[in-house]
Amino acid sequence: MDLRVAGLTIRVSSADRDLPLAPTPASSRFLVAPAAECDADIDVEAGECRDEGAGPCLFDSGGPWRLYGHDGGYRFVFVSPRSSAPYKVAVFNADFSIGRVTLDAGFFAGAPAIDPLEYPLDELLVISLLGRGRGVELHCCGVADGEDGYLFVGQSGAGKTTTARLWLDAGAATVLSDDRVIVREDAGGLWMYGTPWHGDEPLASPGRAQLKQIFLLRQHDHHALRTVARGDAVARLFAACFPPFHDRAALDFTLGFLDRIASRVQVRELGFAPTRSLIDFVRSA
Repeated sequence: MDLRVAGLTIRVSSADRDLPLAPTPASSRFLVAPAAECDADIDVEAGECRDEGAGPCLFDSGGPWRLYGHDGGYRFVFVSPRSSAPYKVAVFNADFSIGRVTLDAGFFAGAPAIDPLEYPLDELLVISLLGRGRGVELHCCGVADGEDGYLFVGQSGAGKTTTARLWLDAGAATVLSDDRVIVREDAGGLWMYGTPWHGDEPLASPGRAQLKQIFLLRQHDHHALRTVARGDAVARLFAACFPPFHDRAALDFTLGFLDRIASRVQVRELGFAPTRSLIDFVRSA
């Protein structure tokens, strides 16, 4: 199966016909016809998953996954909360263009369908590809209002899903995502893309829109806009993005790309009350 997220094509295949591979419902919206070329080619196999033989630990999520160096590339190890033993191991080459995912046969025994890239591996792979000069993922709500794309950026509780519901209830626009949006540069313009990784609402659109304005969300008792200096805008966008923190080159690119975004798109703080009048207020801005 081929998935396309933010213009990046990921091919997932297996020589084992007994593996019932299928995407999650959100990811299924990103399925595309087999492409001539792909950005990442992933082979899937069933076998024994071992948390050994890897290189140095590059990142420990403190939760279900760890990242190691491995033969000039990378090795992700995933552990279930109900067991200390790994249930999935993903090995990639240095630029993440080729990978192999091993699924623990016992853990997945009897499963009617298996998504080998099930979250968080799918997001980790896309973030790693973006960090190699392709773009950035932001913690935000993305709205495509006709030809205009608006990003509403904020941490959890800032009002991203509330904002998405206002646009949805008004039937005024397409919500690309209520939680995570990817920004990439294409043909001289900045474009925002939906992702499979939605928040409280099942909002995961494979569409895109040209980025016109960025609003840094702050809940308030009325609608208000405040100008944000470019340096402050970059810092606040960086605090809301998902770069590969273990990769210095990717971090350098991410900071430079965010600065380029802030220099080309107006970034302002938006204080808002959760009322439908927000839509007209944003459009008039």
